Amino acid sequence: MAQTGPMGAITTWLAGLSGPVVYAVVGALVFCEDALFVGFVLPGETAAVLGGVLANQGHVSYWIVALVVVVAAILGDSVGYEIGHHFGDRILGIRPLRRHQKRLGDAQEMIRERGAAAVFFGRFVAFFRAVMPALAGISRMPYRRFLLFNALGAVTWGIGFTLLGYLAGQAYQKVEKQAGQIVAGVIALIVVVAVSVWAVRRHRREK
Repeated sequence: MAQTGPMGAITTWLAGLSGPVVYAVVGALVFCEDALFVGFVLPGETAAVLGGVLANQGHVSYWIVALVVVVAAILGDSVGYEIGHHFGDRILGIRPLRRHQKRLGDAQEMIRERGAAAVFFGRFVAFFRAVMPALAGISRMPYRRFLLFNALGAVTWGIGFTLLGYLAGQAYQKVEKQAGQIVAGVIALIVVVAVSVWAVRRHRREK
């Protein structure tokens, strides 16, 4: 099946590059999403899915591209955290964020209520993934705690989206649209189970 549209053009372009260059481009896109808010232009999961597609076509190794995506995500988040930690609330006034004050407020509220867990779950929502590291730095969350939940989220997200691209092959456009819904459903199920277990344990303690 022929690949059409902007993403098809990007895939065709990447497929014409050497393996190391493909790894570098995919890693750079994932890194910049969190470190420099590039996710507003090209979401990181798109790069991860495209890397999986290219692995399916034999242009790159799946395991190497998955590793690149995970490492780039962790490093990008760490840079975003340091930017927020160093510059504080001043970065919230930069041009890419001015139109998203309501969503930024929601993200800040999420960090206040959920703490480091917001870092993990935020990775699976495009907007939150781009701003959550900086907001964690602004809130002065301890870096070690941030790094732990960030790494857990990056591993789950990076391997998952790269695998989706690999399994889908040329049907990546359909996967890209549905992947967010699938991941959200899995996360919602995990949250429901966790809350249920907590409620049962609390009820037993009260008895």
